[in-house]
Amino acid sequence: MSQEPPSDEFVRSLEQRVGELELLQRIGISLSAERNKDRLLEMILLEAKQLCNADGGTLYLRTEDDHLAFAILRSDTLGLAQGGTTGVAIALPPIPLYHPETKEPNRRNVAAWAAISGETIVIADAYDAKGFDFSGTKAFDQRAGYRSKSFLTCPLVNNEGRVIGVLQLINARDPGTGAVIPFSDDRRRIVEALASQAAVALDNKLLLEGQKELLESFIKLIASAIDAKSPYTGGHCERVPIITEMIARAACESQEGPFKGFTLDEEEWYELHIAAWLHDCGKVVTPVHVMDKATKLETICDRIEIVRARFEVLKRDAEIAFWKAVAEAPSRRSELEAELARTVAALDEELAFLEVANIGGEFLPPEKQQRIRDIGARTWVRGGKVVPLLDDDLVENLTISRGTLTDKERIVINNHMVQTTKMLEALPFPRNLRRVPEYAVGHHEKLDGTGYPKGIYAGDMSIPARMMAVADVFEALTAQDRPYKKAKTLSETMKIMGFMKRDNHLDPDVFDLFVRSRIYRKYGEMYLPPELLDDVDEEALLAIQPKPFTLPPEEERKKRWLDFLPEYREG
Repeated sequence: MSQEPPSDEFVRSLEQRVGELELLQRIGISLSAERNKDRLLEMILLEAKQLCNADGGTLYLRTEDDHLAFAILRSDTLGLAQGGTTGVAIALPPIPLYHPETKEPNRRNVAAWAAISGETIVIADAYDAKGFDFSGTKAFDQRAGYRSKSFLTCPLVNNEGRVIGVLQLINARDPGTGAVIPFSDDRRRIVEALASQAAVALDNKLLLEGQKELLESFIKLIASAIDAKSPYTGGHCERVPIITEMIARAACESQEGPFKGFTLDEEEWYELHIAAWLHDCGKVVTPVHVMDKATKLETICDRIEIVRARFEVLKRDAEIAFWKAVAEAPSRRSELEAELARTVAALDEELAFLEVANIGGEFLPPEKQQRIRDIGARTWVRGGKVVPLLDDDLVENLTISRGTLTDKERIVINNHMVQTTKMLEALPFPRNLRRVPEYAVGHHEKLDGTGYPKGIYAGDMSIPARMMAVADVFEALTAQDRPYKKAKTLSETMKIMGFMKRDNHLDPDVFDLFVRSRIYRKYGEMYLPPELLDDVDEEALLAIQPKPFTLPPEEERKKRWLDFLPEYREG
């Protein structure tokens, strides 16, 4: 008995279903591959619109306080495209799922009820719908000259059974005539299938964003801890990322020169952002009295007060000796008074000299260092014993030639990079953040290998790491909140950085980009007071040529690199 061939209608229906399944499969793959949340949300709505040939639609996201916030809004007829990657904000207020006082569920709004019930709601004509309040829709239609008719409202339910959003399509259109028609059952089923895939993809994306937000919050918590410990380095931790990203953006925009073709994708920008915030995280273990050492004698307090007290003792002893001498030889009083005045004046002058030396604001030449030692060798009586006026530690600190730190203290400060390295190496960074340690810990390395903590040749380091070095120096020189120095003007800062370019401390290409793009001035106009914004001789800075130096063999450089960041042995 022969079997009749399938009808043309059956074949068309089957082909349509197969096509829909293939389309759903392609959409599912695309949804799972999309990493940008805004593009993902747009894709969900636009694919659903296409499947149903709908004129418009809205995608809502459920908020933590149980509201539906407008995420994407589209209407072909009205030419509306808001939310998502459009950059056009949606001004409509979120829809509450529950009454704020009675906590009763919002049954009047169709999108709210779909979220609460977890069920798809299909309405043939909103103007004749029973049980839902479409007064807002009608008012919008009157203003816009539109007619909202058929609705398909589908909840997005994640793997835990929680509704995380709502997909709403408006005005299904007949493919042939373009007339508005109700959403059919087969369209409802296919949209539900799409919504199921979309909910999983969206939930995964929201979870990843939550993890990123947690990571960033943790990183900023570290910066806040440093800020609470020292307001000076806390401000530094916030400002270096700004300058670093400005330099990177200028490099990406370069159309010629060494940075032509340099780009950062979305993940690489995020990687650089994280690294910039973490670049000084090791300072959390640096002692405050070293990190914020404003004067040479400062520890927990400024020991210049101890020195002043000792000079007062010396003057007191001189006065006592004067009165004893007057008592023994009254006729010599005038002579003794003149001698006492000379002694007190000399002591005052020596104390004033030590007070200036204590500031550490300029280079202290050897002859002044020797004078400090000579003053320190004076004796005074303490507890019945004759001891030097200044003990060895006070002399060591006061004879610091530059700045306020001794060699030992400078090692403690420099050790923050060792601590940063240890801290970051201990973190299991995912592959997309694998270069964070290298970016973050290399900003004190120098081109000629004389930097710290490992003496890596900066030319072997990545471009973003070298950018961070320029940003770190510029911020430190222009910072207004350091207790141990005054903020330098732009011309002073750039002149010093020009010397650092000449001496191979900074990458010359990155520094020249910093100059040509005028980032130093753009940053200054945003964050520095007007009195620091003087003129800079850019041509002179660009004309500086780095001193030549000899690179060691590649194997030695590679060994330093791998000792610096052992995880780079893999891959």
